[in-house]
Amino acid sequence: MGAVIAVTIAGSDSGGGAGIQADLKTFSALGVYGASVITALTAQNTKGVTAIHEVPADFIAAQMDAVFSDLHAGAVKIGMLGNAEAIAAVAKGLERHRQHNVVLDPVMIASSGDKLLRDDAVDAVRKLIARARVLTPNLPEAAALLDAPLARDEDEMREQAQKLLALGAGAVLIKGGHGGGPESVDLLVEDGNCTRFAAPRIETRNTHGTGCTLSSAIAAGLARKLLLVDAVIDGKAYVSSAIAAADRLGVGSGSGPVHHFHKWW
Repeated sequence: MGAVIAVTIAGSDSGGGAGIQADLKTFSALGVYGASVITALTAQNTKGVTAIHEVPADFIAAQMDAVFSDLHAGAVKIGMLGNAEAIAAVAKGLERHRQHNVVLDPVMIASSGDKLLRDDAVDAVRKLIARARVLTPNLPEAAALLDAPLARDEDEMREQAQKLLALGAGAVLIKGGHGGGPESVDLLVEDGNCTRFAAPRIETRNTHGTGCTLSSAIAAGLARKLLLVDAVIDGKAYVSSAIAAADRLGVGSGSGPVHHFHKWW
């Protein structure tokens, strides 16, 4: 029996709290070997992003060919892509290597508010959605993908998830962390089915990397051959525990990262 492997295709966070670094920490914590394809380098810390260096599309393709020609990936997590050329290279690479167990986190804006996706690349992200087994947008990302107002309640979240599903995703996990109220509600919408996940809202400023961590935790679950709903349940439990512990971590002086545990179960 070989190793369980997941691959992250995303940007590097030099501060270690999000992106490739968060994904690899999450894979390791959940008992999965992590490989990576880096799409961009960021000069970043807990206060924000000060510079971005985009990796050329042909080098992204070369990384994908190197990884997928040698390692048997059980799942792929996609995060920051940056520009349309990078997105096209990733789409072609997924097709070339027949990768279908894909978790697509449509990263557009960092927790600090810094842009991580060019405006002219949003259409390319919409086309990439059809390659995702599950799409994991937060409320602002869902609104941006649909060119719609921010969802104000669960009915509007469900409606937006259905519209994203129509773009070709196998499922949509629309995340309500940016909403209000005492509960944080996420909805997993699949064809003909909607599963509601609710948890008490944790008051903390240390949420850097939560989206990356959740999507990579779901990918780790899928790599371990969990059903999607079970991968989401495990991923949310992991992230909730990480957020609850983040205030004790004390990293940086801005919006600190969630705490990435060693193997947690």
